[in-house]
Amino acid sequence: MAKYGNLQKIKNGKRTYAITPHIPGGFVLPNTLIKIGEVAKKYNGVLKLTSGQRILITNLKEEDLESIWNDLDMKPAVTNQYSVKNVEMCPSNYCKRSKYHTIGIGMKISKNFHGYEVPNRTKIGVAGCRNACTSVYCKDIGVLVDIDGKFFITVGGSAGFYPRKADIVTKGLNEEEAFLLVKNILEYYKENAEIGTKLGDFIDEIGIEKFRKDVLEKLNLKEIL
Repeated sequence: MAKYGNLQKIKNGKRTYAITPHIPGGFVLPNTLIKIGEVAKKYNGVLKLTSGQRILITNLKEEDLESIWNDLDMKPAVTNQYSVKNVEMCPSNYCKRSKYHTIGIGMKISKNFHGYEVPNRTKIGVAGCRNACTSVYCKDIGVLVDIDGKFFITVGGSAGFYPRKADIVTKGLNEEEAFLLVKNILEYYKENAEIGTKLGDFIDEIGIEKFRKDVLEKLNLKEIL
């Protein structure tokens, strides 16, 4: 990674790079969106809307990367591959199907844990109903709201090289309990898993029953499935 830019392609000896500014939850103000477009145009960049609710700017020259970041005046989406890479959120506050306005807890999780160092890259999904529009069941940690308006937490999902459906940790949580459980899961994962181990693989190593018991016990939460 050169100045928070990823090498994309080498063609006829010429290298092109891409950068991805941090856009919490994929929610972006019009002026910020305009600025991203203007900077991309200035440096002959190509914009790509990513599956991670971000805007990638590609077709960039390595020597321009530092100037581009200065012009954007935004933080990089990822500075460490072994970290919480992103927190994806559905537009629950604006959706008729939502059972709870989850943008608030999503932004709180993003603010507190985006970039948090863990044994391997980790994605978190937040959704206001069981439709799970952010593909929560394929995320390392999922925060969802059930039909009763209560939160439930999932872990271990992956849509990558080895797909894995997430396990439910527990149900019937309020917002504060859900946030604290996410915090405890990340801390437990960081303290107990070996570097390079995905959360789902770690859960398979120790068993979902032990994982569930350990992360709930510290917070005095009950196992409700």
